[in-house]
Amino acid sequence: MLALKTPSPELQPHPLADPLIAGSRRALAQAITLAESTLPAHETQAQALLAQVLPHAGQSIRVGLSGVPGVGKSTFIEALGVWLADAGHKVAVLAVDPSSVRTGGSIMGDKTRMPLLTVHPGAFIRPSPSGGNLGGVTRRTREAITLCEAAGYDIILVETVGVGQSETQVAAMTDLFLLLTLPNAGDELQGIKRGIMELADLCVVNKADTDPHAANRAQAELNSALHLLTPRGAVWQPKAVQASALTGAGVHGVWEAVQEYRSVMQGELAAKRRTQLLGWFGDLLREAVWRSFLAGQDVGRLQATREAVLAGELTPVQGVSSLLHG
Repeated sequence: MLALKTPSPELQPHPLADPLIAGSRRALAQAITLAESTLPAHETQAQALLAQVLPHAGQSIRVGLSGVPGVGKSTFIEALGVWLADAGHKVAVLAVDPSSVRTGGSIMGDKTRMPLLTVHPGAFIRPSPSGGNLGGVTRRTREAITLCEAAGYDIILVETVGVGQSETQVAAMTDLFLLLTLPNAGDELQGIKRGIMELADLCVVNKADTDPHAANRAQAELNSALHLLTPRGAVWQPKAVQASALTGAGVHGVWEAVQEYRSVMQGELAAKRRTQLLGWFGDLLREAVWRSFLAGQDVGRLQATREAVLAGELTPVQGVSSLLHG
């Protein structure tokens, strides 16, 4: 999507735009592939495509999901996605997988773990490799969200690669951040720490059917923690609910909580999305400046500076300064 020059009237309409807007799943898949490409020619084409379809985007409910290892993210997303699709919604799932260090591709392949949702006519699933990108998302997840919305998907579920202090960027591109936990989540919550808990708008104790007593205790502990972490005067008070993706119990209640959030936050979501749009702009600007800087550097000088840093002749700060100020 990124190009060093700004969008201009000279950008030619992209052939994928019309079929994508018409709801073609094939066109959507091709468009996301184009947006994820790092080839300069593809980035220019993707920029033209996004500019053309942007007026048709922005009408979805965007939900980010993360959770501790083994919490059943894919199973939960499939249960929720099938329930929503059966109710008449068009559901897009952007599942971010760890990247293979050899091929760069997805290791886990979420489609294989969501067999019912994969074949549902009202759903679209796109697994993408994280590419080593921090934040639990890919470097082009925002573009993928926009393309899915333009294709008519009214619910976008973004599954992060995992959970931890770095798995927080998804909160900066969705309306609601949902954190999945387990009934016996004491040790796992210690691993999550405060950072991600402060971003959670809704916590779901999944697999509640395996140990109802522990699930009740976990829900109470989470509600207490969320209450303490929520700033005074906040419009929305984050809360914890229970569900079982395997049996389907509580899945409807989770969506009711999402709808409650949207109702309470109705006056705040527009401002939140504007802030996120500026964040997207800032990320692209930093990337463009970095690439422009590298393109303007003498390769030999850059390599010599790197070697000097490795040899201890320059500190990293001195090396950067020498490149910037010559």
